[in-house]
Amino acid sequence: MNEPDQTASDLLFNQSLEKGLAVLRAFDAQHRTMTLGDVASATGMSKSSAQRMVHTLEMLGYVCKHPKTRRYQLTPKVMEVGYNYLAADILVDVANPFLSELANITGETVNLTEPYDCEMVYVARFVASKFIPIHMPIGSRIPMYCTASGRAYLSGLDPAEARAILAASERTQHTPHTRTNVEDIMQLLEASRERGFASNREELFLGDMTIAAPVFNSERRPVASVHVVAPTSRWNVEDAEKKLGPLVLECARAISNSVRTLV
Repeated sequence: MNEPDQTASDLLFNQSLEKGLAVLRAFDAQHRTMTLGDVASATGMSKSSAQRMVHTLEMLGYVCKHPKTRRYQLTPKVMEVGYNYLAADILVDVANPFLSELANITGETVNLTEPYDCEMVYVARFVASKFIPIHMPIGSRIPMYCTASGRAYLSGLDPAEARAILAASERTQHTPHTRTNVEDIMQLLEASRERGFASNREELFLGDMTIAAPVFNSERRPVASVHVVAPTSRWNVEDAEKKLGPLVLECARAISNSVRTLV
């Protein structure tokens, strides 16, 4: 939740809503079900406050209690909010035909991601019939600093802004190949800026390689990234960059041009 000094002086800020959203965000892959005590611990609330929030969310249909274990879990109704965002996102509508075409041409899985804080969020996905090492459903979030889609987005920003995002990122060593040094990543961004696309080889997941290009709005500011998955079981870096790079760049430019005509 927001720090007290950020919200205490804001008379319009609703702390009850903040707490309710914090409860929803507390459920994840590591906390699929929780007791009231678990919720209180995960959100930093008192148990009585957590109980009020959970009860309200249960009455609204966003949380339910398992009849046997008596533990709470999210309901499918939670997805309504995310779906409404996707339904209202004009970029997804514009991008889908181009993403589909890219998937057909390459024979590989193609994705569209949008930035949020220091991460990229999956908002569209066309899955190929070929094997891919990692399944990333819509709504999945990946860090910017060590992914092709994140670096593609960062390469479209002013270098100072990109550096600030990298500095604010929790640069974890996910695999032996992960680049975590800011200066090293800034050099990669410069190379991506020059050729128009970014690449990533096994920096987030072993066996996973991606090629990505940024999507720009009418003000030439990056708003998303297109990336194609090129598993190391089928591709090496040189071939992926040579064959897939231009195709991803062409797709991202086509989406950018279409978005500009609608803005």
